[in-house]
Amino acid sequence: MHADMDAFYASCEVRENPDLRGKPIVIGADPQEGRGRGVVMACSYEARALGLRSAMPISIAYRKAPDAVYLTPNYELYARISENVMDLFRSHAEIFEQTSIDEAFMDVTRTAGDFDGAERLAKLIKRELIEREGLTCSVGIAPNKSTAKIASDYHKPDGLTMVRPGEVAAFLAPLSVSKISGVGKKTEDVLKKMGIDTIGQLAATPGMDLKRAFGKTAVWLWGIARGIEELPVSPRGESKSVSAERTFGSDVGEFDTVLRTVEPLIDEVHSRTVRQGFAFKSVSVKIRFEGFLTYTRVRTLQNFVKDRDVMSKVAGELLEEFRGSGRKVRLVGVRLSDFRKERGTQSKLAVSE
Repeated sequence: MHADMDAFYASCEVRENPDLRGKPIVIGADPQEGRGRGVVMACSYEARALGLRSAMPISIAYRKAPDAVYLTPNYELYARISENVMDLFRSHAEIFEQTSIDEAFMDVTRTAGDFDGAERLAKLIKRELIEREGLTCSVGIAPNKSTAKIASDYHKPDGLTMVRPGEVAAFLAPLSVSKISGVGKKTEDVLKKMGIDTIGQLAATPGMDLKRAFGKTAVWLWGIARGIEELPVSPRGESKSVSAERTFGSDVGEFDTVLRTVEPLIDEVHSRTVRQGFAFKSVSVKIRFEGFLTYTRVRTLQNFVKDRDVMSKVAGELLEEFRGSGRKVRLVGVRLSDFRKERGTQSKLAVSE
């Protein structure tokens, strides 16, 4: 399974400022009324419809769409939301591989059981993503990574494309070779000179012809085109944090309801942390009020611990700061971080600010 967030940077900005919804958004350098230097880092689908794209000079983007909303990147926001998203993805995967701030592979062979189960799981992930983060992603399901990645881009935004084992060749055949991740403009130009425009044509090309043109890279191209690539999903390092959040169906005014909602989140985060063999030293809470006004609070413990009651006590104390604010709560979340790998059991330890 490959999950790819939809216009991630722009979507994060819209989530924080709903007034931006439906507008063409460009994230990158300051355009300075068409005189700016630098490039477009990302843009919304509305901006793309106007001919804007990533890596375009910001001055050209401004000339094409002077009325678009131009924003400088908020890396702290994107990184924080990405951590939440990846924690969600990771919780549903047997093996997890994050490949960028907004993309990840998940081996769900055992988690889902079969392709029908994988489809149900993808729908669950997409639903939880909307509920927790207010964002959408597109998901591709296939027997291998390269096909899953191509499938995740097939129906965007908010798409779900499943390619069963017997359907891989037919799915890939009509697609442009540019859909293969890693096939850039230069490689595409070489292939076109060879009369190869589609993945199906690439699959039908004799291997020796490809080898003469691309050397060892030919094996990689040939395997992807024929749908027989077998690279495993490979974890990239250990978790830096584990978190869980819940968005209420309607804003909640009763603070005790908020505290009750946190308890199962604590169970989830604590279980995932201990299951990975970690002790933790930092406990964080997040609370979002109506109007998307969001606060986080963190407490660092005196020692590394594994105890669930310690986590619950600290999280509750951090949240108590917000009791009596007079605002209704839209979302609440908890996070554990600052991990240490543990080999034995850990007794309860005192905590401090």
